[in-house]
Amino acid sequence: MRRFARIGIYAAFWFILFPITGNAQTSKSLFETDSILQLTLSGNIRELLNDRAENSLYHSLMVLYRKEDSSNFSIAAEAKTRGHFRKLKENCKYPPLQLHFKKSDTLSNSVFKDQQKIKLVMPCQGDDYVVREWLVYKLYNLVTPKSFRARLTRVTLADTKTEKTTAPFYCVLLEEENQMARRNNEITLSYKTTPDKTEQDAFLKMAVFEYLIGNTDWSVQYLQNIKLIAADSTSIPTVVPYDFDHAGIVNAPYAKPAEELEMSSVRERRYRGYCVEDMKKFDSVIALYNSLKSSIYKLYTDCTLLDSKYQKATLKYLDAFYATINNVAAMQKEFGYPCDKNGTGNVVIKGLRED
Repeated sequence: MRRFARIGIYAAFWFILFPITGNAQTSKSLFETDSILQLTLSGNIRELLNDRAENSLYHSLMVLYRKEDSSNFSIAAEAKTRGHFRKLKENCKYPPLQLHFKKSDTLSNSVFKDQQKIKLVMPCQGDDYVVREWLVYKLYNLVTPKSFRARLTRVTLADTKTEKTTAPFYCVLLEEENQMARRNNEITLSYKTTPDKTEQDAFLKMAVFEYLIGNTDWSVQYLQNIKLIAADSTSIPTVVPYDFDHAGIVNAPYAKPAEELEMSSVRERRYRGYCVEDMKKFDSVIALYNSLKSSIYKLYTDCTLLDSKYQKATLKYLDAFYATINNVAAMQKEFGYPCDKNGTGNVVIKGLRED
């Protein structure tokens, strides 16, 4: 492809900054470890980040990362801005990116060997919120393997035109949806449906998870921050959530609940599943979250990247969740909310899709 050929004009500057010390050994796949990946994106960064049009274009890059043996590895790639809310300059300093790797022997020997396209979550208003969102992905990984894997990265941007580099900041690489589906021996689906027509146990796990993290920015009907996977095109689909920056547990400064929900803050929890009158259908889901309690708390107590104030606030936020699910009356009130015809439990949020 011609756009990959353009990388050659950047080579001299880039190789002076980042000498390559070897690329012969096959690397582990991207999500086999939780170690922080040191990543550099080199190219016309200003042009890339300023291209926030609805139909943004791909821009040529070199991607360099630090291997476990401390050697550097380079791959030709291209990237474009993506998303909606976080793509707008008035909302975020850095837009989310999509990286595209050209198939090659170099790629097959790299940490990106199983990726062709992959999302890179960039910091919107501070990379501490990126770390918080990464932990939410890790939390849902505890709930079910039918979830997106995420790798925390430390990214440096090297602009070959201005010859300026940024200080490194945290980002998240997200597993590509087809890869997530294949890992679970399923396929992705693109049609729209309603929550009650998805696999019930999986939906209840997901809806309670969204309640746990205080996220209302999703809907099955509009595939708003939801993907569908199934064994085949005729099977009942399973819902898989993503994009959690508007969750109360992340508490990003720009996050606000939809006006239709009549909520005061994203820290306020609102269960947004469909009406289930028989609370016994939640029994296995509540048992699952109770069994995961120590592991969920451990995610936050063991993460050295979090400041103590946020850790304490998050543990209290988790305490409130567990107090609710282990109190029959409180659980009935919260999870029965969609059955209240006078409430906002049945409001469907279209939102701004962050594909």
